[in-house]
Amino acid sequence: MFPAIEPFRSGHLEVGNGHLVYWEECGNANGKPVVVLHGGPGSGCTLGSRRSFNPNVYRIVLLDQRNCGRSLPHACEPQVDLSHNTTQHLIGDIELVRESLGIEKWMVRGASWGATLALAYAEEFPNRVTELMLLSATSGRRMETDLLTVGLGRMFRGAWAEMDGFASRAGPEGGVLDRMHRLLFDPDPEVREEAALQWCAWETAILPTASAPSPRFDSAEFRLAFARLVTHYWRHGCWLDEGILLKQAHRISHIPGVIIQGRLDLGNLSGTPWELAARLPKMELVFIEESGHEGSSTFAEVLDEWTQRLSQS
Repeated sequence: MFPAIEPFRSGHLEVGNGHLVYWEECGNANGKPVVVLHGGPGSGCTLGSRRSFNPNVYRIVLLDQRNCGRSLPHACEPQVDLSHNTTQHLIGDIELVRESLGIEKWMVRGASWGATLALAYAEEFPNRVTELMLLSATSGRRMETDLLTVGLGRMFRGAWAEMDGFASRAGPEGGVLDRMHRLLFDPDPEVREEAALQWCAWETAILPTASAPSPRFDSAEFRLAFARLVTHYWRHGCWLDEGILLKQAHRISHIPGVIIQGRLDLGNLSGTPWELAARLPKMELVFIEESGHEGSSTFAEVLDEWTQRLSQS
């Protein structure tokens, strides 16, 4: 990673319905524009995202998606309204940020959920995307989220039993996502906190190659916002028709780039990286043998190589 840097410009953009989306620019103001789309949903950008690009070469744009990170209102607020937080809203926000910064075209990098959002944005605005970088790729299909919320329960029985047992407090109606989401909005703050802890424990359990739980889960505010937003998106199928991003991949078949995937990423069981690669002939699929969904040192090295390569395109 490159040395730590600070933004040369930042702010909040009004995007409607009372939402203020945080954005920042780092690196070279005259460099190659790239926008970084974080995962989650609801993770927010990290300081490390600034350091993934050569600051002398890239104009690095980061933004926190609605209701997370430094965007307002924050999803940890007791009575936060998430009704205006959908994939379509986020696509519009990205485009508004691009227009407000006066950027004609940019490279788009997305990781995990951010890869889904990157695909959705690129398919909506293909003429605004110069290259795509998809890391730990997902496509927003229900089969992917069903795998992560139910299917992997067969592998991680103890963690699954704990979360499913807790979810039963919400009553019998709906699946585990619906029940957990209700508990995350329970009037009792202790119930909300326990629900967030249970969800984040499950998120940790299904990353068996991770050396330790994410330090971001140490924050009660982060846990609650993250769990609320993930369940909000997943229980609605990410507001995408099933498989639509694969069906419409022909819209971006001309865009070059790379899909970098950990071989041990359990999300691979859905087949997504291979299906994307088959539909995107200008993108190369690269597997990192010892890496899981969360990446590794080798993953970072390959990412750096590709970032340098794409800076010259």
